[in-house]
Amino acid sequence: MNFVNTWVLLLLPLALIPLLIKQKNTNIYTWNEMFPADPLSKAIGILLKILGAFIIIFIIVTMSEPFANQSTVIKVGKGAQIGLVLDRSASMDDPFSGGDSDMKAGETKSGAASRLIIDFFDSRTNDMVGVITFSNSSMFVLPLTQNKEAIKAAVNATAGNSLFQTNIGAGLTTSAELFTNVADSGSRAVILLSDGGGRIDEKTQQSIKDWFYQYQIGLYWIVIRQPGGISIFDENFVARDESQPPPQIELFDYFNTFKTPFQAYEAEDPKSLEKAIKDINLKEKNSITYSEQIPGKQYATSSLIIALLLTLTLLILKALEVKSLR
Repeated sequence: MNFVNTWVLLLLPLALIPLLIKQKNTNIYTWNEMFPADPLSKAIGILLKILGAFIIIFIIVTMSEPFANQSTVIKVGKGAQIGLVLDRSASMDDPFSGGDSDMKAGETKSGAASRLIIDFFDSRTNDMVGVITFSNSSMFVLPLTQNKEAIKAAVNATAGNSLFQTNIGAGLTTSAELFTNVADSGSRAVILLSDGGGRIDEKTQQSIKDWFYQYQIGLYWIVIRQPGGISIFDENFVARDESQPPPQIELFDYFNTFKTPFQAYEAEDPKSLEKAIKDINLKEKNSITYSEQIPGKQYATSSLIIALLLTLTLLILKALEVKSLR
């Protein structure tokens, strides 16, 4: 048991006051000896004193605001520890080309991504989610948490002013840090969402690959591309510059060298983006062990209610007291 105002407990000796006050009969009779012994009245008198003492005790306890420490409960559920790595380059603020049957024409890539990601996590119960954004560099937005309101706020906060660079390497490097000081729940994944590729130097490539293997992190890459643009799945694609393939092709080949699971998707509109996210939802429903924080209980209200009930009992007993004999 803990107390917000511990010093108030110094007033507890005041509870002795009702016990120290002697009971005095204010009724005057010509001959008191004529009345027989009344042990019931004496017992009620003692009870009144005890009630008064307890009322003072519970009022003081209420003022001290007692509470219990929060506790951690280990549970087993369906879900994963997921790091969201969201592209915040300027091109993500462009609208998708074309529309769909849901009348989402003109919806920006970042807006559609935020909307669908929030729906994705609203439909899941046991995930721990962290959020990283990147453009010219990475930004650590949210550590792994189960707080849905915090997750929703973090995803919505990714919308805003953006820069023109796409530093995917920085985003992936920071995403690995999400898992460094968190116990492995049994299922870990990073969802990388970008609308283009970015080149990663060889040293950073090796570091990312090693970290993903060390922390056993799977990778899902959702590529938002313009219709008619380069497809990472086009096996017949021939690059104009034979010395170096396009960034997205180079990234796709690099991710396929990971020792941990990797899955890539392409989305050209909100509907295909939604389909990719739904597929990830189906894949990431493994049994995981997770901890749930149980907030400490506040006892001030309960203590006040007890004090009020005792006061009511005291008033009823006093009302039954016989003031005089007629």
